[in-house]
Parts: sequence; structure tokens; C-alpha cells
Amino acid sequence: MKAFITRRKSLLVAASAALALSLSACGGGSGSTTPPVASATFEAGTTMEKLNKAQKITIGTKFDQPLFGQKGLDGKPVGFDVEIGKAIAAKLGITADKIEWVETVSQNREPFIEQSRVDIVIATYTINDARKEKVSFAGPYYEAGQALLVNKDDNSITKPEDVTGKKVCSVTGSTPAKTIVEKYGAELVPAANYTACLEPLRNKQVVAVTTDNVILAGYVDKEPDAFKLASDETFTKEPYGIGLKKDDTVFRNWINDQLEEFAKDGTYKKAWEATAGKVIKTAPELPTIDRY
Repeated sequence: MKAFITRRKSLLVAASAALALSLSACGGGSGSTTPPVASATFEAGTTMEKLNKAQKITIGTKFDQPLFGQKGLDGKPVGFDVEIGKAIAAKLGITADKIEWVETVSQNREPFIEQSRVDIVIATYTINDARKEKVSFAGPYYEAGQALLVNKDDNSITKPEDVTGKKVCSVTGSTPAKTIVEKYGAELVPAANYTACLEPLRNKQVVAVTTDNVILAGYVDKEPDAFKLASDETFTKEPYGIGLKKDDTVFRNWINDQLEEFAKDGTYKKAWEATAGKVIKTAPELPTIDRY
């Protein structure tokens, strides 16, 4: 009996060691989407040097955006934006466990940057001139666009022209709502939020729901047997950038250099395939960086 217990303990120890090895591999092995943590040095006085010395970075992201930034079961966010953030941290010499993730919603992204509550924001953050008056942007690292969500069994709609004269749900006062009515002649069924559009679609009270493709892809990810994207193609352009302190040109240029390197070394592709690429099958290429 004693020998059996000893052997059982040995097996448990071995199993624990194997599990630990497996988990550690997820952090930086060949199957990881994050590049190895760099042992780089940076010019004195730069934001990169400050973060590297602190061995900590605070990144703002969405916690409710499936596939791009959504809070996981362990309380940590997951998604494409998150993987890009981890890759940038690694190039700063900061391990993923030293990242502080802060939830940023659309209304607080600029204030959080201006108030130094975050070092950068990667949160499906569209670059536009109004925002550039308050913060700077690296990127774009992804170009989203308006798309259509339809019922899984509906093959009649593949492009926005197919909803002309038909009922489509979108959020009241939103740009997607305006576009689908004014440009494509749909009959708008307004809702307070996009989730509220799902039941009318499911019950065929509307033929489609419209907003950014990445938001719609999140609904497909949650209910793949109920919904699908009408097409992987989009019909507007929404360039997503990485927000940072206004006029920190050196840091912005450095991030842009890393994004271009990620596209070359496969980091970008791996991050996409492990997250949003599970639903949006058309793999994106890194957009042309805006070196303003």
C-alpha cells in the first residue's frame, strides 16, 4: 500500500510538472502569438526607456468587444487588440504578466490618455481628425468597416445593395444607421444598442443588422449556428489606431516600426488567426502606416 501511495505521488508530481511546462509554453513557445521578450535598451528620456525601466505598461482596451478585447473567465482581456498590446510590451522588454489592463470605453479613451491613466489605448479605436486634436495615433494596424449580419440560413443578402427597401436594424443616431438609409435605401429599425437588434433579426422582423464588421463578428462567434456575416467584405473604412499622448512623436514612430516588423515576422498573422480570424476568414494585411 505504501509503495502504491509513493508511486501515485510520483505520478501526480510528474503530471503537475508537465502541466506547468505546458502552461509556460503558452507564454512564449512556438505556439505563442507573442514575440520573445526583448532585452533592448532605449534612448534616455524616451517613453520606451521609462516603460522598460519600470517593467510595467498600462494598456487601455475594451472588455466587451468579442474577438478584439473581451474580458475572459480569468478576468483578463483576450482578443486581437490584446495580442497586439502583448507584442508591443514584449518589444519593450515587458512580459505579459506585467501589463495592467484598464477597461476603456468609447467615451473615455481620450481622457484616459490625457490624464496618464493609461500609456496606450488599443481598443477598436478609429483614427480621425477630431481625435487627433487631443491624442496621437500609431498605425493604423487594422482597417474595419461597416458590414451586415444576417440569419445563418439567409443567402439572399451578400452586399448592402441587397437591403434596399428592406428593414435593417442599427443603433439610433449612429453612422452605420445613417449610411444604410441614405446611401443604400434601407428602412431603419432603430435600437438602443446592437445587442437589442439580435432578437428582431432572429425573428425575421428585420433582414439584417449593420455596424462595424468586428462587432458583428463577435455575435457570430457567440452564436455561430444562428448568425453569419453576409460577406467578409466591408463598405466603409474605419482605420483602427493605437492611441498615445499627443505629440509623443518618438514613441509613436517606434510603435509604427514595431507594427511593420510584426507584419514581416508573422506576429501580426498569428495574432489575427488566434482571435478575430476564427470568424473573419479573410486575413488582413497591415494597412499603410500613417507617418504624419
